[in-house]
Amino acid sequence: MGILERLEKQKAAQQESSDNRSSRDLPGKNVQSEGYYALKQTVHSGMIEAVNRDKREDFRDDDEKEAYYKSQIENIIDSRDLSLTRAERIRLVEEVYDDVAGFGPLEPLLRNPDITEIMVNGPDRVYVEMGGRIKLSPVTFIDNEHVMNVINRIVSSVGRRIDEANPMVDARLPDGSRVNAVIPPVALSGPTITIRKFSKKPLSVGDLVNFGSVSPKMMSFLEACVKGRVNVIVSGGTGSGKTTLLGVLSGYIPDDERIVTIEDAAELQLRQEHVVTLESRPANIEGTGQITIRDLVRNALRMRPDRIVVGEVRSGETLDMLQAMNTGHDGSLTTAHANSPRDVVSRLETMVLMGGIEMPVRAIREQIASAIDIIVHQARMRDGSRKVVSITEVVGMEGDVITLQDIYTYRKEGLDATGKQKGSFVASGVRPSFMDDLEAMGILVRDDWFQN
Repeated sequence: MGILERLEKQKAAQQESSDNRSSRDLPGKNVQSEGYYALKQTVHSGMIEAVNRDKREDFRDDDEKEAYYKSQIENIIDSRDLSLTRAERIRLVEEVYDDVAGFGPLEPLLRNPDITEIMVNGPDRVYVEMGGRIKLSPVTFIDNEHVMNVINRIVSSVGRRIDEANPMVDARLPDGSRVNAVIPPVALSGPTITIRKFSKKPLSVGDLVNFGSVSPKMMSFLEACVKGRVNVIVSGGTGSGKTTLLGVLSGYIPDDERIVTIEDAAELQLRQEHVVTLESRPANIEGTGQITIRDLVRNALRMRPDRIVVGEVRSGETLDMLQAMNTGHDGSLTTAHANSPRDVVSRLETMVLMGGIEMPVRAIREQIASAIDIIVHQARMRDGSRKVVSITEVVGMEGDVITLQDIYTYRKEGLDATGKQKGSFVASGVRPSFMDDLEAMGILVRDDWFQN
């Protein structure tokens, strides 16, 4: 054996060892043989025939349905006299059940509470996010058609469609998890699925503090802001935790207020009783029936809301949201994609112009300056953790420029020996101008919040 050949074999062995280490704590099965796929397909086909033949739908609950389906699969295995060990039989029953009644290979990933995001980049490249880090999962699909079957099952369950004419779709799973799917011809590498998992137990203020995402003083300040009907925008990049923080802040809204939430895919889990949840809708197959976020914001103003909570502003609805904040609907909350608080202001200007409204830039800036009180900016750190890196007050206008003032910032101090982000939350010493108004409303305000 030559030296090049030996080096290639060494490299392949090291890669295989690395792959095993990176995926050994993930659920799912490794790439399966063609023989196993053929066996699984045989049992799957038999199960589909049984379901179509029986057409049973009178199940009391999901447990009864699962027990019935699995007993049918067991009967099909017995009828084919397959020589399987007990472990192989259990695995086959689980996988066929997931394919028939669930979302196939995604089911073990969806059941794992430690996984926060699932990314399918084709049948044999399924990545997951665990502990803030992305890893390659051992889960695989049979082929592109198998991925397409799962996508169609997801989107059809919420009355949406995906095809060559409409190759991109947003949907949600029964548990509320957010799904984005893209198929060819847009996705050149094959059907792609991205799932942002829905937490069955919403994170609390204590969780954010314990995770080091925010300091107790900062949360006390934000609590006073929400209770005092201060208008707040939560900004940050994709996956920075904006929606999570928005949900936590919404929890501070008093129980006796009427809240209208507006989202593309309903995610917020508000615990108050008087909540109206609105969700946008894409056009139907004839190209009609679309309900946009902007339509919902306008309609919400006619619903006598005390608070309007918009999952995200990204287009023409921004002007309607700003006008709502400026016309008596104080205490509104929303999120926006941006790289910094200053970038939020620039993006709001751009989004207003995207609505097709001809307004001078100065007029738009005046709307922003008078509507927005606080910008809470989040970021995802190199170690995967999320932190509130600044809380900034929108002070007003100086000439043609919107003036911002940091109240809190996060000071990075490098990484520790384990690769975790080190740093500290620092108060600027500035007391926001609206704090006197909050005190006049009887809301607790402490001067030590703004001291280090």
